[in-house]
Amino acid sequence: MPYTIGVPKETQPGERLVAIVPEVVSRLVKKGATVQVEKGAGAGAFISDEDFTHAGAQIVDRAAAFGSDVVLKVRPPSDEEIALFRKGAAYVGFLAPLDDPKRSARLAAQGVTALSMELVPRISRAQKMDALSALSSVAGYRAVLLAAGILPKFFPLLSTAAGTVRPANVLVLGAGVAGLQAIATAKRLGAKVSAYDIREAVKEEIHSLGATFVELPLEIGDMQDSGGYAKALAEEKAKRQTELLVPFIGKSDVVVTTALIPGRKAPVLITEEAVKAMKAGSVIIDLAAPNGGNCELTVPGETVERHGVTLVGALNLTADMPVHASELYARTVQAIVQDFTSEEGFTVKFEDEVFAGACVTHDGAVVNERVKGLLA
Repeated sequence: MPYTIGVPKETQPGERLVAIVPEVVSRLVKKGATVQVEKGAGAGAFISDEDFTHAGAQIVDRAAAFGSDVVLKVRPPSDEEIALFRKGAAYVGFLAPLDDPKRSARLAAQGVTALSMELVPRISRAQKMDALSALSSVAGYRAVLLAAGILPKFFPLLSTAAGTVRPANVLVLGAGVAGLQAIATAKRLGAKVSAYDIREAVKEEIHSLGATFVELPLEIGDMQDSGGYAKALAEEKAKRQTELLVPFIGKSDVVVTTALIPGRKAPVLITEEAVKAMKAGSVIIDLAAPNGGNCELTVPGETVERHGVTLVGALNLTADMPVHASELYARTVQAIVQDFTSEEGFTVKFEDEVFAGACVTHDGAVVNERVKGLLA
């Protein structure tokens, strides 16, 4: 009997992505799966139920989608959704296990084997499964477009009959995937771009995109962990870092912040003093807002004005581009499903480093050591 893959509709306010798209449905059906998509699940991404049925999916109600052998989602499941999983089912999707470990405990109690997209190891073989990177590129792109729409100035250098208009100065703080995409997008729009990151390893990547790397007289050593993420700075050095960044922030028309450390509150990079140093009309797009923000004046989920500067605390910029964001996310999910399913269904493979790294719950227990430590 073919195993079933269920795709519920996302219900978190503002979320428009769907965990699967028709091209991925076709591939999974050819591999022997029965794909069950909740009615209306793709509406936010402009995918109709007919598009899904044409690709080979079955349109079902919410209970049937959650009652599948493998459930695919974008947003972490709510308590009400966890109760709909059947015992022994598998979950593949975002889970935020380091931010909300109790959710993982509830999934374990429900008997669900859960793979967290946030915990997929950053190794070569798993690049095709890296949903964080895929969606971060969307967020970085949208952040710059949003800033360009708010800034009361042109981005590019313009020569007109009335004189020359100087290009906008854009500063990107944090040069991970989102930051690098922000740099590339700002450069395409003609801005003068500079970027800062505590990881010396990304300096070449910043230069390759045509941006200037901001050098601070701060001895910090190797600040990249084994997963490619930035490490947290000691309190004294973190304070010194914010002080040294003030003049660079002050001369910027736009600042895009992207610095996040998994499982922690976002580090403060922009103090109120730095905001005061900026010209009136300047813009800060804080992509770290979901984890508190890189600017101490950011209000998560809101756009506010402080000292003449517009601060955008957007929580989900990827939802502004649901078509391509859904396509990218669905391909990363497909890669995981194909690696860990067979004709018989979902296969538990703790000997596989990707599975072992991403698996948070199995057989009624939380199995990820970091999450277990947070629950202790």
